[in-house]
Amino acid sequence: MEKKEIWFVIIMSLFTFGIYFLYWIYSFSRDVKYILNDDSINPGLELLLCIITLGLYTIYWMYKYGKLLVKCQEELDLPIEDNAILYLILCIFNFSIIDVGIMQNQLNVIIDANV
Repeated sequence: MEKKEIWFVIIMSLFTFGIYFLYWIYSFSRDVKYILNDDSINPGLELLLCIITLGLYTIYWMYKYGKLLVKCQEELDLPIEDNAILYLILCIFNFSIIDVGIMQNQLNVIIDANV
């Protein structure tokens, strides 16, 4: 598990027309699974659902992982920053690239605290 540069994730998502975004979803899910040590999180299934629902599951995924980030923050005694509703609204209005930046930043802070 390693920190990712926010600018790199955003630019690669844009330049690859969303293909890197799908990899990021898988990678992000895998990292959250590792931090929470939660076997119920299945990164491959999360990615598959995002693909086969043509992005509709991605809206739910943003909200769900916003809440899981809060759970990570609670377990590591970090200040709680619950942006799940913000992620949901941004994704509904097709600004999920902003979600990517905010969520990756939160995960980077969690990774720093987890090390």
